[in-house]
Amino acid sequence: MMTRLLRLWPLFGLVLLTGCVNKAPKPDNPYYAPIQPAQMQQPKPVNGSIYQAGTGMDLYSDGRAHRVGDIITVVLTERTQSSKSSSTDTDKTTNIGIGVPNVLGQDLTLFGNPLSASMNSNSGFEGTGNSDMRNSLSGNITVTIHQLMPNGTMLVRGEKWLTLNQGDEYIRVSGLVRPQDIGPDNSIESTRLADARITYSGTGATHDANVMGWLARFFISPLWPF
Repeated sequence: MMTRLLRLWPLFGLVLLTGCVNKAPKPDNPYYAPIQPAQMQQPKPVNGSIYQAGTGMDLYSDGRAHRVGDIITVVLTERTQSSKSSSTDTDKTTNIGIGVPNVLGQDLTLFGNPLSASMNSNSGFEGTGNSDMRNSLSGNITVTIHQLMPNGTMLVRGEKWLTLNQGDEYIRVSGLVRPQDIGPDNSIESTRLADARITYSGTGATHDANVMGWLARFFISPLWPF
């Protein structure tokens, strides 16, 4: 037993180092940061005394976001539900009997006992599994347009941080948006985001209290051989 435990010490050290490397997320992640003015489209130069292309207005535009740096509100309406049930029941019975061999009309014996054999085998298995999972996420988060695709699709990203008395909560959203899916108030439902990445989590004492410790995770992981 001691030999096995000594062999497991490197695994304990690996798990410990893994737990030390993980860091809590922080605000102002460059990936989700608003687009900087230098990355926005530069205004056109002044080329007229009455009409200036740099300050022109589209009389037929409805004011919906369509440029890099414009703001879009994502309405989180995520609801998922999954259910799975399985049942297995097997039964197998085997009976094997070997009579007394006969050679030249005489039964074979060993130390006066007839040679015969029989074997009975019974095996059975019964298993039942059920899984039911439901998730719901609602709210709003305002993001910015980071990139315009050649086909008109827009890449949007953004994050929201809420500082509470027991820690922080944050929401991060990224995905692709079609211009025709944006509402008149510059909002879009999260279910219409393509290649969506939505993260909702938190930091602080309350969040840490709901996270299993690294040692407990090790004992239920495939690394634990017993």
